[in-house]
Amino acid sequence: MTSLVGNEAARGAIEAADAAGNLHHAWLITGAEGLGKASFARTAAERLLARAANDMAGRTAAMIAAGAHPDYRVLARLPVDADKPEKGTARSITIGQVRGLGPMLGIKPSMSDRRVIVIDAIDDLERPAANALLKSLEEPPAGTIFLLVSHAPGRLLPTIRSRCRLLRFDVLREGEMRTVLRSAVPKATEAELAALIRAGAGSPGRALRFAGLDLAAIETALEAIARGGDGDTQHRVKLSKALSPKAAQPRYEAFLERVPAFIAEQARALRGEGLREALDAYAAATDLARASLAQSLDAATTTFEMGGYVARLARAR
Repeated sequence: MTSLVGNEAARGAIEAADAAGNLHHAWLITGAEGLGKASFARTAAERLLARAANDMAGRTAAMIAAGAHPDYRVLARLPVDADKPEKGTARSITIGQVRGLGPMLGIKPSMSDRRVIVIDAIDDLERPAANALLKSLEEPPAGTIFLLVSHAPGRLLPTIRSRCRLLRFDVLREGEMRTVLRSAVPKATEAELAALIRAGAGSPGRALRFAGLDLAAIETALEAIARGGDGDTQHRVKLSKALSPKAAQPRYEAFLERVPAFIAEQARALRGEGLREALDAYAAATDLARASLAQSLDAATTTFEMGGYVARLARAR
């Protein structure tokens, strides 16, 4: 799977099993969000179907891209409003979606002796849907391969986990992160790239949520506050003015997400009372960030207060 970076052993496991003739019928692809698990599952499905059909002309890929391959299906949360995707997706994958696999599973594969079903993510299945899926995992129709993406496998039904072969994706190393992000955001400055790598904490998907938001400037301000305490409030006032306009809402939300993580990173180097101070600041910042979005608190006031929690790191050192 050359389009992805990192986790080479995990990414090669399915192809190795297929080549050896012992391909398991269900694979649980686990790891933190943003590591490329879903992209890997889709790519793996395409290759498994192409190999089974002895497809040398790329017909499999073309049919999948057109949504026309009869032996390929993806289950994911559906849009709340199909005509207005900006309204987001449903909270879960429903039992109706799982039952919708019935006609496909009730007949033989069309293009070869194999079909592949990707579920992204299986964590999103409502409980009745999980129970319905379990029946297919326990007695899979011949030639059926399930690729199940999971960000939190511990929350799944034990009976589902027991039917699957585990494929674990680890967070990426710094060099791997740099490769992915440099390709995805080619115009990013070195400072911005470094800030994205820190914010991503090994997850390119997480890092890319901050792309284009001048995260480097936010990081510089947070580091200055943590280092000097911002006794004259200069940095906090500047941040408040920058992040409070309505047009700055995406940067403001990035700031709210980043501050607790920034405090946690700084806390790792502390001990004793300093660590306690940092952990208290982390808890307070986390609570305020959640409340700010849920209750639409004033952005300028919230930004200033969040900066105050970062300033406590100066006392903790």
